[in-house]
Amino acid sequence: MTDPKIALVASDTPEAAAALARLEKRYGGTKAEDADIIVALGGDGFMLESLHRVMGSGKPIYGMNCGTVGFLMNQYHEDDLAERVAQAEQATLHPLRMTADCVNGETSEAIAINEVSLLRESRQAAKVGIAVDGVQRMDELICDGILVSTAAGSTAYNLSAHGPIIPIGGQLLALTPISAFRPRRWRGALLPATAEVTFEVLEAKKRPVSATADFTEVRDVARVRVREDQSLDLNLLFDPEHDLEERIIKEQFQP
Repeated sequence: MTDPKIALVASDTPEAAAALARLEKRYGGTKAEDADIIVALGGDGFMLESLHRVMGSGKPIYGMNCGTVGFLMNQYHEDDLAERVAQAEQATLHPLRMTADCVNGETSEAIAINEVSLLRESRQAAKVGIAVDGVQRMDELICDGILVSTAAGSTAYNLSAHGPIIPIGGQLLALTPISAFRPRRWRGALLPATAEVTFEVLEAKKRPVSATADFTEVRDVARVRVREDQSLDLNLLFDPEHDLEERIIKEQFQP
């Protein structure tokens, strides 16, 4: 069996660019479109960009951290790259699909690997109704915003908004309010990964709200539907001693 073709890609930071130059000199390089596996050099943000670029191709990505947090990345080492990639364990994720109906009648779709978030656009708090699988669960949430997070994204914006950390195999989504005003004590909900969440923006013209799926923002939304897209597989590769499941468990015990 022939060795897999590996493409090296990097973010535009000086650290990642320097790492790319060293690794290309040592290992050579294959174009991303011709490669079997992508090695991404950067931080979590660049990993999200890379996953979006290969979406639909099924190509796995092995990340090495040249950024800050690097939750989705492996440690950066230049030795034995082919062997590390060959021994890596795969985690398959499914992204969220957002469908946003705007006040002006237009509809937009976008994919989110981390989360879909609704945020107020003005000084006034947003008013949002929430339905899950067609059942109205909350008539009116007054808040700065609300988000739906995947397990992979649960340690990102969701955690900063005091949402729960979800194990990768948990088959769950986190529904987390952002600065809830009424009901003040509501802390959100854990939903099955198969659930479809519908947000109705109340008083949408008076209290405008935007919806963001990872890097894609849609302004002045009236209704937003969010569901996991099981037809899209995103494959990440992790060193056996530091896999994604272990990272999520470890993160829950950080001070």
